[in-house]
Amino acid sequence: MQKQNITLSVDKEVLRKARVLAARRDTSISGLLSQQIEALVGQEEAYERARSEAMKLLEKGFHLGGARRASRDELHER
Repeated sequence: MQKQNITLSVDKEVLRKARVLAARRDTSISGLLSQQIEALVGQEEAYERARSEAMKLLEKGFHLGGARRASRDELHER
């Protein structure tokens, strides 16, 4: 996997807290952000796959049981 650097502006207090958090997790701020971005992208991709599958099911429809309905002509036969 090819990686690319980015530049990010963050509030100084948030940055201080992020350093502490990254140290607790035995990683860098870059690693921490990378993990979070990858998780967000993965969640979005999973959501889109699930949405697509659900739409396919809705388009196909569901058999909910019951007997076949008679046509208008069948109901009005004399």
